[in-house]
Amino acid sequence: MKKIILASASPRRKELLKEIVDDFEIIPSNAEETVPHNIAPLDIPVYLATLKAKDISKLHKADIVIGSDTIVVVDDMVLNKPKDKDDAYRMLRMLSGRRHIVCTGCALVCEDKIKTFSTITEVEFFDLTDSEIYEYIDTNDPMDKAGAYGIQSQGKTLVKGIYGDYYNVVGLPVGTLKRELALFSKDLG
Repeated sequence: MKKIILASASPRRKELLKEIVDDFEIIPSNAEETVPHNIAPLDIPVYLATLKAKDISKLHKADIVIGSDTIVVVDDMVLNKPKDKDDAYRMLRMLSGRRHIVCTGCALVCEDKIKTFSTITEVEFFDLTDSEIYEYIDTNDPMDKAGAYGIQSQGKTLVKGIYGDYYNVVGLPVGTLKRELALFSKDLG
């Protein structure tokens, strides 16, 4: 049985992976996450997930390495993690009263084999007042999350509806990953 490695330092991904994999190691990637200028927004997560998984796989060729990356997209604009509280406010104001896309890309790498996939979920926010936005920012919850919110924590109060995989929005589409991992392992022999 091959060892499984998660190429991520995200505590959310670690907890979600525990739901489908009994034993795995965490080795965060230090790969430079530079994205080519001509890449479509919804292709970015798979590109970055592959970059991270390949980075760790260089030293762990015989193991299955899982890379993952999540982005938030509104109006074809990618909302990364906020730089500061003003940036978090700008993002949350942009998401207020609207639907946006959360896309998580995953890459499975072992030896010279690579399997990638992405999952898209639509999330709709309530119309937010400035005081709601500032109150949420003051929790510091938005500061390390794409799109400046965490649906699994205080950010859940901003969400009016979700259309698709909830766990994708948290950062790891575990249902799809479980199935893809089983197929990938089977193909490895």
